[in-house]
Amino acid sequence: MIFSRKKIFFLLLFLFSLGKLSFSTNDNYPLGARSAGMSNATVMMPHLWSVFHNQAGLAWLDQFSVGFHHENKFVIPQYGLQAVAIIIPTAPGTIGVTYSYFGYSKYHENKIGVAFGKKLGKNISAGVQLNYLNIFIADQYGNQGNLTVEAGIMAEPVKNLFLGAHVFNPTRAQVSADTEENIPTIIRFGIGYRFANTIFLAAETEKDLDNPAVFKTGVEFELVDNLTLRTGLSTKPTLYTFGLGYHYKGIEANIAFTRHQQLGFTPHFSFLYTFNL
Repeated sequence: MIFSRKKIFFLLLFLFSLGKLSFSTNDNYPLGARSAGMSNATVMMPHLWSVFHNQAGLAWLDQFSVGFHHENKFVIPQYGLQAVAIIIPTAPGTIGVTYSYFGYSKYHENKIGVAFGKKLGKNISAGVQLNYLNIFIADQYGNQGNLTVEAGIMAEPVKNLFLGAHVFNPTRAQVSADTEENIPTIIRFGIGYRFANTIFLAAETEKDLDNPAVFKTGVEFELVDNLTLRTGLSTKPTLYTFGLGYHYKGIEANIAFTRHQQLGFTPHFSFLYTFNL
């Protein structure tokens, strides 16, 4: 692939910013093509990929499910992001187990998480997740691992109105004992409304304590039975998103594309299977 000089310039700026985040031992990447198609304005939406957005959403899931996600940031092979998630309903609540990998052999980030979501009432839930984050940089730094937590709440106070809030790394865990640099602390709050069971509108605010707030909007529309169209917009940087989803019985496949104004497109693909046990 041949890049223009302008694209190379913005790509270098992005990689510099990414490197700065990476030294904080893993950005909290939002995953799932369904969410990506809606500009990740899904902190209020229960789904298998709630394990990467808001663990309170797990409490609304009552079937064993397995999911896989892949995306390739700006179609650069070295910046692929893969993840798997397993959802296990139990009597006390729903357990989620996750693993994600970003990067390539000389530089990569791993995240392993164990989550638990529980209903606190008919229309409200809470969730928490413990993560092990690892970053590897060849030659100079080697491996660095850290533990973090994240938690959220989700509610449907009136029919078809959904609220969600989530915080990643509320304890302000540091990269290591030898540095005062913190792992990012990210707070999200969102609201969504479903119209006539065919249209879902969502709006969300995300705030990294060390960066300006990001505003996101998304819409999901069921075109015909089993086929869903999605689109969205987010700020800082401006990202346009588009996606399609197909579900049939226990199978769900989603594809999405996000477009950065300078760096171009990122494709996302997710597949999940729900077991009817």
